[in-house]
Amino acid sequence: MKTRSFPEHFREAAAKFSDRPAIIDPNRPLSYAELDALSDRIASGLLTRGIRAGDHIGLYGLNSSIFVALYLGIQKAGATGVPINLLYSPEEVQYILNDAEVKMLIYFEPFSPAVEAIRGNLPMIGKFICVEKELPDFLQSEIKNLQSEIKNLQSEIPSDSVAVIIYTSGTTGHPKGAMLTHRNLVSDALCATKALKPRIREERFLVVLPMFHAFAAMAGMIIPLLNGCSLVPVPKFEPAHTADIIEQTGATIFLGVPSMYSLLLRLPEKHTKQIAKLRFCISGGAAMPMEVMQQFEKRFGVLIYEGDGPTECSPVTCVNPIEGRRKQQSVGPSIPGVEMKIMDEYGAEKPYGEIGEICVRGPNVMKGYWKQPEETAKSFFGEWFRTGDLGTEDEDHYFYIVDRIKDMVIVNGMNVYPRVVEEILYKHEAVHEAAVVGQPHPLHGEVPVAYIALKENFQPLESDIRAFCRKHLGLHEVPRKVIFMKELPKNAAGKIVKRELRKAGEIERGVDLG
Repeated sequence: MKTRSFPEHFREAAAKFSDRPAIIDPNRPLSYAELDALSDRIASGLLTRGIRAGDHIGLYGLNSSIFVALYLGIQKAGATGVPINLLYSPEEVQYILNDAEVKMLIYFEPFSPAVEAIRGNLPMIGKFICVEKELPDFLQSEIKNLQSEIKNLQSEIPSDSVAVIIYTSGTTGHPKGAMLTHRNLVSDALCATKALKPRIREERFLVVLPMFHAFAAMAGMIIPLLNGCSLVPVPKFEPAHTADIIEQTGATIFLGVPSMYSLLLRLPEKHTKQIAKLRFCISGGAAMPMEVMQQFEKRFGVLIYEGDGPTECSPVTCVNPIEGRRKQQSVGPSIPGVEMKIMDEYGAEKPYGEIGEICVRGPNVMKGYWKQPEETAKSFFGEWFRTGDLGTEDEDHYFYIVDRIKDMVIVNGMNVYPRVVEEILYKHEAVHEAAVVGQPHPLHGEVPVAYIALKENFQPLESDIRAFCRKHLGLHEVPRKVIFMKELPKNAAGKIVKRELRKAGEIERGVDLG
């Protein structure tokens, strides 16, 4: 059976659910028919401005109905979307736009300062489109026989063509672009639907997780839109406002990372009934603390279903089955159509209960990393993608994440690579040695902690170091704690021993910024 493109699948859903609300957004609500028409006009505007199949278009914006329409319109034009992480510094955004060879950047007005700061260093971008200022004129562009032209173009999109390139941290410190094809996205959506069992026409997904992230894009946008459900985009997570939105919109499913559930628990009692209106919640991006899950479920009477999956797998690979057997501390069994195994360092399967690397095989696994064939090859055992997570599988085929093979720090579901932070720290004039490790945090999952040995005659404050980092790093990458030491522990070869740092030994002075 030939896999069709995401736009083709959406158009079929739009015809079937035309009058149903696709997006519940106070600024611009859209029915399925309206979203279909608006994304067609966006695709038309792209084509009239010279965009062709396979071109890369950057999308730098907040959760909204317009973001969804742009995401869909880019793909309807046969182009590839490159969503931008809103937490990245301008330097990091510049790297991604140049590395991805982006030809057009569509951005929301709040990000104008960042765009203007790097605009002169983006030679491949021929057109910059500010949504608030230029989109109305953009939508006036039409090509002759709009509907038939766009429809024909979609039918010609190969299933193995790249729909989006989503950047994730790389082993060299630079982000890597995971190429997800139409087949990847559609198959993951259809397979995950079987596990999540959304109620057709009834579900309303509250999407406060940023849509540039693979988790929100799949579980909060693509899955709802292929199943006649509605999505409620929220640009910023504020616990009290989120509770109000749940009540106002009749949201039935909440998608979040563990720190969000912790913050919702801190709400005054008056919000309890609002959150209790949810049918269930889904958690991903980081391990859910057992205590947080139990407290949340006890207070609100709403179950949390944990799942998992890396960006490279579109990203859903497993989830505790909705209305099925749920095992706490487990990320569940693999979703239908996707295979998971625990393997050793040579790619051999390990017995139940033994720790090894979680590997995935299925139609949802990425095409590869953009322009990085060597990194792509290292990430596979044959057809099996190596997630980099250590875990176990029980006899019921439920999976458990134990730890991560690499030193990656996960802050609210976002990857922080210590070497990137260390490279910035070494640029500070007072720093002699630096190392960054992750420290468990009840709210954020983990936070980066910097250990620094100073040069002689330098005595900067912790606030000086953090201020310096904020100039060059994303907010999630800035160390939450800075610890000064006389010297960092090393092994016989002179390599800094991070496991000793995690024990927080020989602290000279430090401050916990929480």
